[in-house]
Amino acid sequence: MSIEWPAHGLKLQARIEGGTAKIGVIGMGYVGLPLAVAFCEANCPVLAVDLDDAKIDALKSGQSYIKHIDGARIAPQVEAKRLDATSDLDRLGEADVLLICVPTPLSRHLEPDLKYVEATTAAIAKTLRRGQLVILESTTYPGTTREVMQPILEAGGLIAGKDFFLAYSPEREDPGNPTYSTTQIPKVVGADDKVSADLALALYKHVVPQTIAVSSAATAEAVKITENVFRAVNIALVNELKLIFTAMDIDVWEVIDAAKTKPFGFMPFYPGPGLGGHCIPIDPFYLTWKAREFNQHTKFIELAGQINADMPQHVIRVMSDTLDARFGRGLRGSRILVLGVAYKKNVDDIRESPSLRLMEMIEARGATADFHDPHVAQINGTREHPTLNYRHGVAWDPAEIAKYDAVLIATDHDAVDYAALVEAAPLVIDTRNACGKAGIVSEKVVRA
Repeated sequence: MSIEWPAHGLKLQARIEGGTAKIGVIGMGYVGLPLAVAFCEANCPVLAVDLDDAKIDALKSGQSYIKHIDGARIAPQVEAKRLDATSDLDRLGEADVLLICVPTPLSRHLEPDLKYVEATTAAIAKTLRRGQLVILESTTYPGTTREVMQPILEAGGLIAGKDFFLAYSPEREDPGNPTYSTTQIPKVVGADDKVSADLALALYKHVVPQTIAVSSAATAEAVKITENVFRAVNIALVNELKLIFTAMDIDVWEVIDAAKTKPFGFMPFYPGPGLGGHCIPIDPFYLTWKAREFNQHTKFIELAGQINADMPQHVIRVMSDTLDARFGRGLRGSRILVLGVAYKKNVDDIRESPSLRLMEMIEARGATADFHDPHVAQINGTREHPTLNYRHGVAWDPAEIAKYDAVLIATDHDAVDYAALVEAAPLVIDTRNACGKAGIVSEKVVRA
């Protein structure tokens, strides 16, 4: 059965396929900025939107504020007038397509906090016109696009799938990944009507190698949740195995590296001090919350979340016990240097980083906690860790490192000289096996 396209839908399709549709990207963070740059590099005009004037000023000057996004990619787009940056939400009506890339955090009660999605959708609704395509990319629970966004957008009288078009396509960014950048990752697209789906698929074909259509927006939302639940559960498994194998005097990293030589049926995940980043620590709770509406219980997912949440306590316990055994003192009164506050190696992203929780826990035990991170000079304002806000990192200086009672490796950045670290520090607590991977064997190193 053929679908009759509205005239403004056909017009938008022609603009998208011809590369002349103006693409508004709302939220210039770790998802929105690389997406905006990718469309610019595909010769599409882009309106970059963010309420943070500092980000907008940087973009207008052709500069990047995210370490792994080279400013050399931004400046030519500004000079060619393909990238236009603004904090004025009244300009949203100028765009033919609007991509929403805003945060979706958790509340204090571990429930979805959609205030940024709702506020952005309300801002779009004020200037919404016939023929616009709106796509949510932020990770959320199945049903958000239809149940939360659509009513807000339709409140002015325009109808989704008829007057304007609405879809969901989950972001799949992996900051700092040298193999898979924005333009090398397939894109899943879901919508509740065929016209919206086809328009979204046509859009992303400009920048990604493959587009995968699913049957609805809710299905696409479920795809993203599933990806991150899979990772959270498997990380919890290896974190639990670490505790078990350590008690048996077995090296869990050696076990995993040997197991991954099997060419089928095994995928390596590695333990750590806890979960970080915007996705894995948060997304499973979105599904847990939504599942209750259907009287379903996510026991397995919640157990994994608890295991991962408990890992910082394990690290603190190992560090305290080791300080007591080696030097006759626990954490109280000790000076600890936390190496790495980014949530993963080789990036400057501190969102949900377990390092921040570890620093607070260290100080709650009566110790002082400084940090060094080659990619993060200062901990900027965070809602969850106000006592650490605007704290500056310390410089890399072996003579100064020697004055700390212990160094806690929380993030295994490649830029760190681990041999020099172990030589200088009286004790190293290694949560990432960074020293082992560097081939360093020393009684100073204790893995946690």
